Amino acid sequence: MEARTARSELTRAAIVGAALDLAAAEGLESISLQVVADRVGLSKSGVFSRVGSREALQKAVIEEFGRRFLAEVFVPAMQQPKGLPRLNEIVRRWIGRIRDVEASQGCIYTAGAFEYDDRDGPLREFLQDEVVRWRAALRRTVLQAVDQGHLRRDTVAEQLVGEICSLIMGALHDIRFLRDARAAERAVLTWQRLLGTYLA
Repeated sequence: MEARTARSELTRAAIVGAALDLAAAEGLESISLQVVADRVGLSKSGVFSRVGSREALQKAVIEEFGRRFLAEVFVPAMQQPKGLPRLNEIVRRWIGRIRDVEASQGCIYTAGAFEYDDRDGPLREFLQDEVVRWRAALRRTVLQAVDQGHLRRDTVAEQLVGEICSLIMGALHDIRFLRDARAAERAVLTWQRLLGTYLA
């Protein structure tokens, strides 16, 4: 029984991984049970029995992207002391991820935001919740840096979070669309200059 469960979980992971690759290349709306089934060598009903509906698979893709993102950016940064060291590590890892991962695979959060910015519905709400949750974690990290005396007391956390996200989005645009090999390097310099305006 345990072996069967393990195989089922591996199959589900393969399905979600194939759907994530598809969404990164072509958008969340490109996901269909049949296309994913063809990619992993299953029947459409075999995919449905493991993930459910198309919308459930799209949500699973968003969750998996978020899990990978946090594992590469946020979780390792938590090893740093609270405050500026942790915030710096998050931004450094985030820039590194867009250079090394999203440069070739795309960013579900960013691309999905443009894909669903004018569409209402459960999937938009689900994606928005994921992005808002990430920004809340970033905001807490900024507030910890203020509490530690690393950033100015009058720092407005939402403003700095917005500036960081804008910096990342601009760098992603230059890396993916302009194919600018030095965009990540400039993003690091921009972050250092931006951070200098907030230091205590």
